[in-house]
Amino acid sequence: MRLEKCWFCSSTIYPGHGIQFVRNDAKVFKFCRSKCHKNFKMKRNPRKVKWTKAYRKLHGKELTQDTTFELERRRNRPERYDRVVVENTIKAMKKIEEVRIKRESKFWESRMKGNKSKERREGLAELEQSIHMVKAPLALQADPSLTLPKVQAKIKVKVSTEKQSTQAMQE
Repeated sequence: MRLEKCWFCSSTIYPGHGIQFVRNDAKVFKFCRSKCHKNFKMKRNPRKVKWTKAYRKLHGKELTQDTTFELERRRNRPERYDRVVVENTIKAMKKIEEVRIKRESKFWESRMKGNKSKERREGLAELEQSIHMVKAPLALQADPSLTLPKVQAKIKVKVSTEKQSTQAMQE
């Protein structure tokens, strides 16, 4: 059973699926679905279409320099069957999959590293804009010790202590 790759989006094409286009110069293009075929006919560049693998790799959304992907290349030469070799290959395949998963998770963590602080900053900005919804104006009037600047100062103190605790945890 041969699994092909889509020319446009690089996804797998299983036997009996997809569309095959043969150009006048006998170059064969295989597509996984009509969406890829139509985009090819519209002369779109896969590197500029956001949902393709080429775009994702070009813009740093996926791993590009991973040596485990080289093992996925197609090999057409027949091999002699040897039980020991097959057993060792299956063990190696499991190990390679573990390595790939570890690399992908490390890559994902490095991409998402700055998101927590960004989300916290956005949340604080939203809180500062809509503090009147958290503390009703009538409640602020009833308790004059809680003026709007004092509430904002309390929030900033809490945020600074949170930042110090996260920095201490990182060290």
